[in-house]
Amino acid sequence: MDPLYLSNADCPCCATNFQITRVRPSFKNPNRSDSDFCGYYRNNINPDFYVVRICPACGYSFSENGVTKLSDKEKQVYYNEIGKHWVSEYFHGERTIEQALTAYKRALMIAQLMKAENRLVAGLLHHIAWLYRYMEQESEEQRFLKFALDKYIVVYENEANSEKNAKLLYIIGELNKRTGNFSEAVKWFSRVVNDKSIMDAGMIRACREQWKEIGEILAEQREQNLS
Repeated sequence: MDPLYLSNADCPCCATNFQITRVRPSFKNPNRSDSDFCGYYRNNINPDFYVVRICPACGYSFSENGVTKLSDKEKQVYYNEIGKHWVSEYFHGERTIEQALTAYKRALMIAQLMKAENRLVAGLLHHIAWLYRYMEQESEEQRFLKFALDKYIVVYENEANSEKNAKLLYIIGELNKRTGNFSEAVKWFSRVVNDKSIMDAGMIRACREQWKEIGEILAEQREQNLS
């Protein structure tokens, strides 16, 4: 069975109906995942490559979690700033990692222009960091992890009840850990572990594990400094 299939989507900007490529559900389970949920898939078919849709008519790029229709004012903003430069191109079919990166960066640029929700922008930044991880470009991965971390913190500061969102707290801790901010990471992990009102057992366990790993990393660093 081909893991990819064609479907259709409507552009929120120009209303063009166009073909998109999707990954069948049976191929969406990763073989393994990193501690910040970056997945690795069999047969090199990564469903994350196909999250962003690009309208071939106007170039508007969006994820399936984005807005479904733009206002007339938003359309004008898009056309004036980005859309007028679009050269028609199709992005359906199997995507290379370079094509996926182009799609995500275009979606990010548009999301920032349209003042999309902070959580959506954070997710795009985080996915771009994963793409650079696959490509083993550590400096770019670190750069986008830091961008994503900053935006996740904005989400935490502005969303109602975010202090009870264990996964959000965990990912802020995890991205602090991955960018070397160990003391900050421990603060965020401890919020999940010590808040008795948080009932997400999986996230509590993950926070304990990462907290323990930070302790081991710091202990190893101390031994190296003493030797």
